[in-house]
Parts: sequence; structure tokens; C-alpha cells
Amino acid sequence: MIPPGATIGIVGGGQLGRMLALAAAPLGYRCHIYAPGEAPPAAEVAARFTRGAFDDARALARFADEVDVVTWEFENIPAAPLAALVAHAELHPPPRALEIAQDRLAEKRFVESLGGRPAPFAEVSDPASLDAALARIGAPAILKTRRFGYDGKGQARIAAPGEAAAAWEAIGGRPAVLEGFVEFDAEFSILLCRGRDGGVALWDAPLNVHEGGILRRSIVPAPAGLAPAIEKGAALARAIAEALDYVGVLAVEYFAVGEEALFNEMAPRVHNSGHWTIEGAATSQFENHIRAICGLPLGPTTRAAPRVEMENLIGDEIDQWPAILAEATAHLHLYGKTEARPGRKMGHVTRLTARAEA
Repeated sequence: MIPPGATIGIVGGGQLGRMLALAAAPLGYRCHIYAPGEAPPAAEVAARFTRGAFDDARALARFADEVDVVTWEFENIPAAPLAALVAHAELHPPPRALEIAQDRLAEKRFVESLGGRPAPFAEVSDPASLDAALARIGAPAILKTRRFGYDGKGQARIAAPGEAAAAWEAIGGRPAVLEGFVEFDAEFSILLCRGRDGGVALWDAPLNVHEGGILRRSIVPAPAGLAPAIEKGAALARAIAEALDYVGVLAVEYFAVGEEALFNEMAPRVHNSGHWTIEGAATSQFENHIRAICGLPLGPTTRAAPRVEMENLIGDEIDQWPAILAEATAHLHLYGKTEARPGRKMGHVTRLTARAEA
């Protein structure tokens, strides 16, 4: 057990790191942020901040020598330098989870090995293999870079085979995965936290609504009709966590197709679709992540209201903050980002209501 008073190192300085640091403080922990930016949002609420590149192994090692345990808040970090930190400090979640999640092809094959079912997919390494993949999977489809893509980045839709060349150029001609389109009923995610002792805490699965490849809102409880798919999704998420000997919060996103749960992707970190847990659950995803990596008992995950809805504030929607603060049921979170660019998550609002129905 890493006791209160210790220092937690967080690699990455975005809003997730910010919320982790805010959750660590009431438990008596100090946080030390490591990130390449000049003034990242997480540094504003942390005890210490070190500016350094994610691939600077020496700087990362010096950082790890100054903390008691290390975690990360962003998975697009070179895995090798991060994995080397285990010689300097405890590291959770395990580096293997990061390595798998960073490669969409490896991720899908890993999930298949556990009995999970992703959407139809094929490896794409060049224009010829893209043509072959389209011939097998068909169009419409979506071409995604194998690495370093999130919130709709590194993706190109292909409505017909004739659009293949343009899609390949749009993703920069990088190794990719072609995914067949799925006619799904809904999207949901499973959020679990696994402790060092193997104990698992699960939150209610939120119904997720995306717009333009970016999460717009998460709602709990999800519709009752999704229960069979959610049950299967939870079982696969547990299997993933067990196979990786995972410690911390893990998010797994799914498409619900009837009673089936089709795997979409996993995130080895706290997740946007779990932001509702800050006010909406007895213990938030951020607090339980801190508890897990420090070896503390996990907190209860019971929902705090009949209905909870989290909505992202994207771009200039941040200007709505005065009206949001005037709402009796709203809880506003601003991330401290200075530039409200289109598609950029600037904050979120969570609303707790006494009626389960919208």
C-alpha cells in the first residue's frame, strides 16, 4: 500500500490528469505532472510539474525517481520509454495494456483471443491491401490508422470503393485497419476499476451519443433493452482486465446489436464516458483509479441519482457557462484550456435528476 502523503506521478497534462489530481488531493496525495506542454491544465492543480517530451527516457526516469507510483492519463505516449519506468517506480496500469491499446490491429486480435467480437476488420498496409480489404468487407467502411488516433482523428470514411485512394491519402498513407460499418442499436461503455488484489468495481454502463466522432453525452441508466448486451460487454471487460493483470480504471466501448455487444475499442485509463461518476456515483472513476494504483480499498460505485447525464462542452460551447451555473441540477467542470478550438473538449456539465426518464 502506498499511504497518503506519497506523491503520484501522472504522465500527461490534460483534463484527465487534472481530474485525477483533484481526486487525489482529498485522499492526502500530492501529484507530480509530466507533460510536454508549457502550461498544461493538470499542472494548475498539482503540487509539481515537469515539462518534458513523452519519448525522453532520461527525463522520464528522473521524474519517476521523484514519485512513489506512476500512472498515465493519455494513451498516445510511446510505450517503450514508459515501460522502462518500472525500474524507477511502480507503474499502473501495466505497460502491456498501453501497447495493445495503441495498435488497433493488435487490440482487435487480442479481444478476439478472449472470445470477444469486434466489427469486421482487415489489416491495411498499402493501397493494394486496402482494395483487397474493401473487396472482402465491402463499403461503406471506415479506414483508421493503427496508431495515434482519437476523437475522430486519423480516420476516413469510404462510401464506395472508388474513394479508397482519397481515404488512403487522407490518413497519410500509414498502416491502418479497415472496419466495416455496423448497423447498431446504441453505443455504450463499460467502466471498471481493478485493484491490486484483483477485486473489481463496476459502474452503471452509460449510453453514449457521439457526434462527428466525438462523444457528445453519456446517460445513465442506459435503456433497459440494452441489458443483455451490457452484461456481455461487462464479462468481456472483466476478461480483458484479468488477462492483463490490470490495475486501475479500464474503459471498453461497444456497439449494441440486438443482444450482442460488438467490441469497438478500449482505453487503458480513466475515460470521458465516466465523467458522470464525479457527482453521479458514490466514488468517481478518478478516485477509484487513485485508490487502485495506491493499493487502497476500492470505493462503492452506486449511482447517486435516478438519472445522470454528462454533456461535453466543445469549442465555443464553453461560453454557455453562465447559463449552466444558473441550473439547479447542473455541475460544471471547466478544464482551464485557453483556446476554444472547434472539436476541442473545453469542459463538461453533469446533470442529476430525480426522474429516470429524460
